[in-house]
Amino acid sequence: MKYKIKRGFASDNYSGAHPEIIRAISNVNIDHAGAYGNDEYTNKAIGKFKDYFGEDIDVHFVYSGTGANVLGLKTVTNSFNAIICSDVAHINVDETGAPEHFTGCKLLIVPTNDGKITVEGIKKYTYRFGDEHYAQPKVISLTQSTEFGTLYTPEEIKIISDFAKNHNMLIHMDGARIANAAIGLNLSFREFTRDIGVDILSFGGTKNGLVFGEAVIFFNKELSSNFKYFRKQGMQLASKMRFISAQFDALLSNELWKRNAKQANSMAKLLELELKKITQVKITQKVEANEIFVIIPKEYISTLQKTYPFYVWDENRSEVRLVTSFDTTESDVHGFIALLIKTIKS
Repeated sequence: MKYKIKRGFASDNYSGAHPEIIRAISNVNIDHAGAYGNDEYTNKAIGKFKDYFGEDIDVHFVYSGTGANVLGLKTVTNSFNAIICSDVAHINVDETGAPEHFTGCKLLIVPTNDGKITVEGIKKYTYRFGDEHYAQPKVISLTQSTEFGTLYTPEEIKIISDFAKNHNMLIHMDGARIANAAIGLNLSFREFTRDIGVDILSFGGTKNGLVFGEAVIFFNKELSSNFKYFRKQGMQLASKMRFISAQFDALLSNELWKRNAKQANSMAKLLELELKKITQVKITQKVEANEIFVIIPKEYISTLQKTYPFYVWDENRSEVRLVTSFDTTESDVHGFIALLIKTIKS
């Protein structure tokens, strides 16, 4: 089957890899190197993460975001534990039950309107500690930026983190779009993760210009002692790991991560600005990173999707999700807006 290539707003997974990332892969495709991460390139990439987060951390590379989330959670839980997360969290909605399957843990769901959970929503699950009939909450999982493209402020994370620590729980952060969050918050990675109590971080690369590859970071090295075994069992240990590591080395050098995320976020803001001029559509969430959620009358959607692919988020109210990427251009945005206006008028 042949597919016609279309630029659109379906996902930042649709974009290709940044040219600097492709060059980084090519540059390490020389001679032989140690397998399974026993190579100079992986050591160098880990060093880059330590520059951002501090020396006393553990960094492990995996293939996918689901792998990063599941393995990070598996390493710090037992099968009788529970993981608290948002109702729209990727681990709840988009990972085919992998977290439950591999960790054995129960997911405890907190309903949200904007993707962000609060202590008030978490509290209802924390009254039966020590009860052998009840799955014991162990981890609170936050997504930054959220599945709605909104951002937790450092103050909001700190409140949840303090609550977690007071109840002997850990904080996991799904940072598939962590670079977009850093740009949106205008903060360093560390300021809204390690410094305010995050314990385990899934650091995304694929959505910010990598071909493939994510990192799992443990800010308390005592938590990660068994990770390497679970990674192997979980089929996420890359034999030729240098090709993942080289990508992260490039991403964290010369502010490539920042340039990529800044472009994606700025195009989301431009798209938001243009959509606000059209009275027939309604933006439903704050645009704080690189995702826009907007209600578009149902009769226009299929016409738009033929030229600019995107996903319908909520069919009941005709809400769609538009995602910008590091390679989204002003031409992409203005072309979509022009087609939307034309479709409305026709």
